[in-house]
Amino acid sequence: MVDEKPNKYEYEQQEYLPIPTYEEAISSRPSSSNSHLGPAEVSHDAERQGLLTGGQQQDPYQPATVDSARSSLDFLASSGGSSRRSSADALQREMQQMDVEEPADPNSRAVRFSKRITSLTHSLSSINLPFREWLPSSQYIRARLPSLPQAIRFQPNWIIVGRIFAIFLVVFIIWLFFISDLFAIGSRRMTNMFDPEKLREYVRGHVDADKIRHNLQHATQFDHIAGTEGNYLLAKWVETSYQLAGLESVGLERFDVYLNYPKKGGRRVAIIDPPEMAWEAKIEEELAYPPEFEAVQTMVFHGHSKTGNVTGPLIYANYGSRQDFQDLKNKGVDIKGSIVLVRYYGSQPDRSLKVKAAEQAGAVGCIIYSDPAEDGFLKGEPYPKGRYMPDDGVQRGAVGMSSWVVGDVLSPGYASLPGERRRESKDNNPGLPNIPSIPLAWRDAQKLLQALKGHGKRIEDSKARGGVPDVEWWTGDAKSPTVHLMNDQIEKEREGIYNVLGKLTGVEQPEKSIIVGNHRDAWCFGGADPGSGTAVMLEVVRIFGDLRKAGWRPLRTIEFASWDGEEYNMIGSTEHVEARIEDLRRDVAAYINVDVAVTGTKFKAGGPIFESVLKRVLERVADPTSDRSFLDIWEDNKSTMDGLGSGSDFVAFLDLAGTSSIDMGFEGDPFPYHSCYDNFDWMDKYGDPGFQYHKAMGQIWALLILDMADRPLLPLDLNVYAREVTKYVNNLEIHYSYSKNPKPHPLNLQSLKAAAQQFVVQAKIFEDWGTAWSNAVMNSGGFESITLANQRLDHNTRMATFESDLLDIDGGLPGREQFKHIIFAPELWNTYGPAYFPGVRDAVEEGEWELAQKQVDKAAGILDRAARKLNA
Repeated sequence: MVDEKPNKYEYEQQEYLPIPTYEEAISSRPSSSNSHLGPAEVSHDAERQGLLTGGQQQDPYQPATVDSARSSLDFLASSGGSSRRSSADALQREMQQMDVEEPADPNSRAVRFSKRITSLTHSLSSINLPFREWLPSSQYIRARLPSLPQAIRFQPNWIIVGRIFAIFLVVFIIWLFFISDLFAIGSRRMTNMFDPEKLREYVRGHVDADKIRHNLQHATQFDHIAGTEGNYLLAKWVETSYQLAGLESVGLERFDVYLNYPKKGGRRVAIIDPPEMAWEAKIEEELAYPPEFEAVQTMVFHGHSKTGNVTGPLIYANYGSRQDFQDLKNKGVDIKGSIVLVRYYGSQPDRSLKVKAAEQAGAVGCIIYSDPAEDGFLKGEPYPKGRYMPDDGVQRGAVGMSSWVVGDVLSPGYASLPGERRRESKDNNPGLPNIPSIPLAWRDAQKLLQALKGHGKRIEDSKARGGVPDVEWWTGDAKSPTVHLMNDQIEKEREGIYNVLGKLTGVEQPEKSIIVGNHRDAWCFGGADPGSGTAVMLEVVRIFGDLRKAGWRPLRTIEFASWDGEEYNMIGSTEHVEARIEDLRRDVAAYINVDVAVTGTKFKAGGPIFESVLKRVLERVADPTSDRSFLDIWEDNKSTMDGLGSGSDFVAFLDLAGTSSIDMGFEGDPFPYHSCYDNFDWMDKYGDPGFQYHKAMGQIWALLILDMADRPLLPLDLNVYAREVTKYVNNLEIHYSYSKNPKPHPLNLQSLKAAAQQFVVQAKIFEDWGTAWSNAVMNSGGFESITLANQRLDHNTRMATFESDLLDIDGGLPGREQFKHIIFAPELWNTYGPAYFPGVRDAVEEGEWELAQKQVDKAAGILDRAARKLNA
């Protein structure tokens, strides 16, 4: 239902949504509001230079309860004005500091028009025209007018005559200015509306740690898995926050996608034979909050897992990598028909590929547990006394193969819009596992590991043993105790998920966009993942909303997106990309992603084309602990910006649409990842007490958005990109040399090396033009001619579309054609790692050398054409 109140958003008590049970969550769904009516438009002319600030407010933490969840929207409405300036005097003082006038009624056309005319006439009156002294005075004209008889004589109003003459004179002068090319598109001296440096200082100085803390406190009051009422309620809260900030075209975007949910009593892990060893796992975590808080929390399960009810002998397979299963085979351990127990992290970091490897090895079921050597008490004090995973903590997560199919697995390559009739089958789907799986805490896994004593081979290699106490480590074999694994679940082939969208329209190239995204759905309360990112993004939205209300507009459009369904398979962002794929490839200049904003103090980012602009931003932001700039720390640590693999919402933008993308955040030691202990209390006590790194993340994020959207030249760096691509080619040669080549003739990479060198040459020419433009504008006192402005806009367009030119649109990667980028894609067997030139690597890994050579030549041709197009 469309919201018919575009200027403010009001909630009525009877419309509050209760926290759902799982049965409610998977049943009915309110239809999308699809509200695209944003707040009332203000002028696209950024002549008013007032910059608003926000008051400060800190609310004590109130643990999540049923009542607090139901009152959350009302709470938002009552606190929505906290960003308003506390007094008109404060506003006036800040405007005076910024050397601007207090804007009049922003909706008054007459005021805006009169201000422009007044400003123009005042400017013209200060010009000493060389021919002004030759113009006749009014007395001279009056003396030479012929005299008429009194009967027909009239008395002219010389004031009116003078004004008419002045109007013609002004029009003539303006015409001269346009003819002389002084009023070009970009001839604004780049500073005469809002001083860019003061804008950056404003943005950096107005990120409020208390407001971010408040946002996170609100966002974590209840669990909110994709497709549930809890996440829909959170979507409405984010939508309202966008509207209060003054974003345009705010609304919900719905897709109907495949999701699964656990049933009460539908999951079981038990030793059933021999009878004397009978035992059953608890499976569920203890309550993260005391019972009196009535905080409903998510049951333990794997997203996109296979429904199944299986039994088999138990076998321990270390990290569950293909090599681990090969090692077991080499030891004579038969996997066929077994239920394997593997631990998280390690040589196979992707849980979905652990399950896939177990399936390929012949197992009928897979259990994945959290080992204390990776994230528990062997690392430090566990929660609630420290930051690490407690003994009952369980890492939930999805087991769909996102490196093979991304987005809704039943609609690969096209959007799952409501009413879309095309659907793939979930049976034998390349994006879904074919054996059931379930996650466990090490508290439960301990009993299973102890039951293996004396079965199979004793594990001597310390790297293959975990940290669970009181365990003798054995592999197990066909005579191991029999385990029952049941995963009876609810599966919804068309469950509604909701992205929340809003934007600020650009004034110079409104069709060109910078998209800013963070996902909203969580496996439980989502304190760090993704709540920290959501809390920071809403603060960034507030700041840019205040700038908009002051009259500022970016050169390029800024789109803000709160994605749904990321945890299952980056679903919301991927469906959004597939729904507007041509628009993205043509007009979107960059995508800026923050998933987990803060779990520690080490800043990390990926996306090499952003290196220069990010370093410029990092130089402006100080580390809260050392007070040194993050750039100094970055360089001291010899940090680099690697390519992007998978694991978050940049995947579809980069690999499907060809949009230059960056992902960033502050990282730290392990935390209770994807458990219900990842909550507000954890963040407030251990993740970021005081929320100072959240504040720093907000400063970095906002400054990066400002530079990307408002610098006359799009600040991506193709020189850096070309340098890195050359490294990728060299690394590919190293990777190939370590692969077993059964043929006498090696893989020929010369065409790819030549294309990479062509990219280096063309990138330098392209970037040199940007330097020449800067010098030309500086030498002309800040003015830009129409010709130069048009060339700059064309330069920006070429920069923005270069990444799209690296797509193999008509082909894609063999076997996973949904991925189109020739340089970047998730590794086939390591989702989180980037596979540079993935088509070549995939073929080499499989020993398909003829296909590998074809992929080399195809990538070389696409890269060479894209490079030459830059300066064509």
